[in-house]
Amino acid sequence: MSPVLQPIAQRLRDHGPALLAGVDDPHDELLALVWGPRFDREHALGLWATLSRRQPNEAVPALPAILSAADRFDDLAHGEQQRLRRLIIRHRALRAM
Repeated sequence: MSPVLQPIAQRLRDHGPALLAGVDDPHDELLALVWGPRFDREHALGLWATLSRRQPNEAVPALPAILSAADRFDDLAHGEQQRLRRLIIRHRALRAM
């Protein structure tokens, strides 16, 4: 994985399972966060609010990680943003196998 994408991917690995627990399709949720030219912070905060009701101890460290990932995504060049989207789509296809 590109060193540029590693910080975002690491935060996802650290907090994604708790943040996306209970959603119908985690990949769709991730794509919703990164589909536009800027990270969808409003959608991410909705996921975080759900997490904070279910698992308050998990939510506390997740919030700064989400905001950091959002800032890093917004700083990516368009090509790197596209690459991240393709990686999410590829991961969904591999998980479906």
